[in-house]
Amino acid sequence: MATNPTFQLFSSSNDKSSSQGLGLFDSPEPPRPPPPPPVEVFSSEVSSSVAFSVDKVNIGQVTLLKGRVNTKEVFGLPNSDLVPGVYEGGLKLWEGSIDLVKALEKETQTGNVSFPRKRVLELGCGHALPGIYACLKGADAVHLQDFNAEVLRCLTIPNLNANLSEKPPSVSVGDKEVRFFAGEWSEVHQLLPLVNDGETGKKGGYDIILMAETIYSISAQKSLYELIKRCLANPNGAVYMAAKKYYFGVGGGTRQFLSMVEKDGVLASTLVSEVTDGSSNVREVWKLSYK
Repeated sequence: MATNPTFQLFSSSNDKSSSQGLGLFDSPEPPRPPPPPPVEVFSSEVSSSVAFSVDKVNIGQVTLLKGRVNTKEVFGLPNSDLVPGVYEGGLKLWEGSIDLVKALEKETQTGNVSFPRKRVLELGCGHALPGIYACLKGADAVHLQDFNAEVLRCLTIPNLNANLSEKPPSVSVGDKEVRFFAGEWSEVHQLLPLVNDGETGKKGGYDIILMAETIYSISAQKSLYELIKRCLANPNGAVYMAAKKYYFGVGGGTRQFLSMVEKDGVLASTLVSEVTDGSSNVREVWKLSYK
C-alpha cells in the first residue's frame, strides 16, 4: 500500500511527456438517452417482488453483507456490467467498493478520518458498502445516491437493512438520518438536502463524500466533479474516491479525472492506497480536499 503526499499530473506546462498515452482514452462516447428525472426513494419503497439474498464479505477486519439480485429480474436485461444511460452497473459489487472500505478502515484507525457527527454522501452507491460502513461508524447522516431508483429499491435499501440487522449491540443507528436519492449527477443536486448552492439557498454541504468506480465514463466526469463541488462542505470537507487507474475500452480513470481536478485548481489530491494484486489493472483510492 503506497502513499503520496500530493498529486500533480503535470510537473509544468511544458512537460508533455507525463501526459503521453492519455489520448488513447479520449475517443468520443455514443450519445446517451435522456436521464430519468431525479427522485427521492423512501425506505418504505423497498421491493418485495425481486428475490434478494446476501453473502458475507470480509474486508480486512470488517465483515459486511453484500446483497445479490438478478439484473434480468430487475431491469429485464441480460446480466451485464452496464448499459450507458439506462443501467449504470449498480447491481454489481465492484472491486473499488471493497478497496474503499479497506482504506476507510485504515484511515479511521490512524485518525485521518472520523465519522461521528459527520454528514456523509455516497455517490453511485449500488450496494452502498462504504456508506453502510460510515453509518456503522457513527455518522449522523448518510445519504445514498444511485443513477437508478430500481437499484435503490431492489438492492441498496435491502442491503442496508440486512447489514444494520447484523450490527453489534454496541452500535446505535436508531437516531441516524439515512436517505436515498436517484438521478443523474447533473440533476440530482436539486434534491440533495445539503448542497452548497446559492441559487437554492441551501447551505452546509457534506463533510465526507464517498464514491467507488464512478469515473469510468469520460462524458460524465465533468458533471460528477461539478456535483462534488456543490456538495462538499467548505473548508474541511473530504472526498474519498476509489477507482481504476485506467478503464480500458471505456475511457475514464483516475489519471484522466485527476488531471481535470488539478487544472480546476480548487481541490488537492492525495493518494491513500494503491492495489496491484494482479486481478485487474491498478486500482487506487484518492482523497480530495480543499487547497
